Amino acid sequence: MNQAELIDTVATTAGIKKADAAKVVQAVFEGISGALGRGEDVRLAGFGIFEVAERAAREGRNPRTGEVVKIAASKAPKFKPAKQLRDSVNG
Repeated sequence: MNQAELIDTVATTAGIKKADAAKVVQAVFEGISGALGRGEDVRLAGFGIFEVAERAAREGRNPRTGEVVKIAASKAPKFKPAKQLRDSVNG
């Protein structure tokens, strides 16, 4: 499912116009992104937890040359599905 299909599903399920559904979907994405940008977790009961994972600085290798490359520390979004979501996916 892509974003357009998600918007169609939200519009149909909620009985609203696609334009309004697009605004809702965009607002949800912005809310999650904003919270993660501030280092906050987003906990959605029955769905899962969006959180920020810290990646330490490390050394890697260029596969072409074998040269050692320094990889800077970074942060990455992470998602942990709730048991209810895992159960629905697994039947």
